[in-house]
Amino acid sequence: MTPRLQNCRSSSYMPGKVADFLRSVDLESVERAALDRGVTVWRGQGYTLRVSAVPSVHRRLLARCQPLDVARASQAVPAQRKARREYENRVSALTPTMIVLTDNPCADDPRGR
Repeated sequence: MTPRLQNCRSSSYMPGKVADFLRSVDLESVERAALDRGVTVWRGQGYTLRVSAVPSVHRRLLARCQPLDVARASQAVPAQRKARREYENRVSALTPTMIVLTDNPCADDPRGR
């Protein structure tokens, strides 16, 4: 039997300022669902959102918050730009991971039984 490959979800922590911005823009249903399923983690004065999604969704969310990184953005404040850069670093660190699915229950057994 030929093994099948399946994409795995990757969890990444999104700064709260980025999550707040993304909630105010028009998102596709997959992106909105990823945000809605996120788990809020309160830290100090703010929060982060642990978003579990495939890396391509993380990259699309990052692209949606591009206006926060524009140096002369009228609405973006320095804290929002920094939060976007932090999320960009976290997304770029994600590596696509794959799971090999097989019907052989002994596939992990080195003896092959």
